[in-house]
Amino acid sequence: MIVEKRALQMVVAIACLVPFSVAIPSVLHGATTLKGLHAPVPRDLDSHFRYLSGIFLMLGIGFASCVPGIDRKGPRFRLLGAMVVTGGLARALSWAEIGAPSLGHQLGLVMELGVVPVLMLWQARVADICIATSTG
Repeated sequence: MIVEKRALQMVVAIACLVPFSVAIPSVLHGATTLKGLHAPVPRDLDSHFRYLSGIFLMLGIGFASCVPGIDRKGPRFRLLGAMVVTGGLARALSWAEIGAPSLGHQLGLVMELGVVPVLMLWQARVADICIATSTG
């Protein structure tokens, strides 16, 4: 069980690199980080983009805070995961209505609607195993 818990911790820690590597430049440089956009961008677009990037950064920090004691962080992990899946559903709606985004955003969709739900299930499994081994 310890091996599976450690493996989950490592995978989640590695997955946290995605929001950190995307959100930090986006917060610092705004919407111009998007391919094809050049300064000046509309102020409201840049403001909203940086706001959402800040939320994305905090999601990464939230997931990173789950790594220690991941078997006991189920409610937090599920809340963060639900936020990511909801964002993925919004991204999928955009794809359906407007068309395919760039490859980076398509890979984001894979994380949001594929990887994160699997990690949520894995975290629940590890938590159940830890409870079962501690009680008995």
